[in-house]
Amino acid sequence: MTRTEIVIIGGGPIGIACGLEAKKRGFDYVILEKGTIVNSLFNYPVNMQFFSSSEKLEIGGVPFISKEAKPKRNEALEYYRRIVTSNDLNIKLFERVESVERPGERFIVKSSKETYDARFVIVATGFYDIPNYIDVPGEDLPKVNHYYNDPHFYAMQKLAVIGASNSAVDAALECYRKGAQVTMVVRGPEIGPRVKYWVKPDIENRIEEGSVKAYFNSEVKEITENSLIIDTPEGEVVLENDYVLALTGYRPNFAFLKKLGVSLSDDQKRYPQYDTESMETNVPNLYLAGVICGGMDTHLWFIENSRVHAGMILDTISQKMEPSRVDQE
Repeated sequence: MTRTEIVIIGGGPIGIACGLEAKKRGFDYVILEKGTIVNSLFNYPVNMQFFSSSEKLEIGGVPFISKEAKPKRNEALEYYRRIVTSNDLNIKLFERVESVERPGERFIVKSSKETYDARFVIVATGFYDIPNYIDVPGEDLPKVNHYYNDPHFYAMQKLAVIGASNSAVDAALECYRKGAQVTMVVRGPEIGPRVKYWVKPDIENRIEEGSVKAYFNSEVKEITENSLIIDTPEGEVVLENDYVLALTGYRPNFAFLKKLGVSLSDDQKRYPQYDTESMETNVPNLYLAGVICGGMDTHLWFIENSRVHAGMILDTISQKMEPSRVDQE
């Protein structure tokens, strides 16, 4: 068993920011990441461009220089990887946290490789791991994917894109331009209002000219090997179909939070309980950082407005640690 002061669960940008703050203040810490460095960003589409400008994605006061004002995925991977390596952060990669228990005043964190004894735990796990399933027959077919990577795969294929968020719009446009026959299925009456402002006119124009077919106020009823059945305002429509990208958003791991003892709101938003000044949850010495704080409202927190959580949390931990450090001296 490894004894440490702080266990940080999640090696994304905010988890890394927490690690930087912990190291700066001289604390023993470890970052546990189930995949590679900034694993969620690594799994973003290869051509993805951020909504935020590079300076708003900076952590630890380290400048982020990009070719354009709004950086792309590969630039972000380079930036965060260099922060980890140049600062020699104590991060354990491909080490999944399996359980967190608090039998006394300290936490016992068991991972796929080690057991840790820690006084403080910071959860910065994001929300990208669990898709919002549409729960229709055929959703488990191999032709259906809830993550989008490279448009080349869908060239010359009949592709249905479910959703109207940034990820859905990016996928529809990129795949259309690589030669896919794209149909969008949108539950609402229009393209989502939070779609990137420089992309929204593009998809709306492609729909208007007929290059991309769109069914608004519509929902998927069933997916089969060769077709897609949707309910539209004009009635049921059956489309010939090769592949489906169900890009309907993602959600935090609420089951994991509940196992930790974190209270969640009873409404559909599932907001976790935490103090807005310290980020401490209802479980003493357990903190939340990053987008996980927003529950189902995953659009509330981004890197640019949650990177401050690292300082807030470590300020609180420093205050709690000070008496014990004085005693040791």
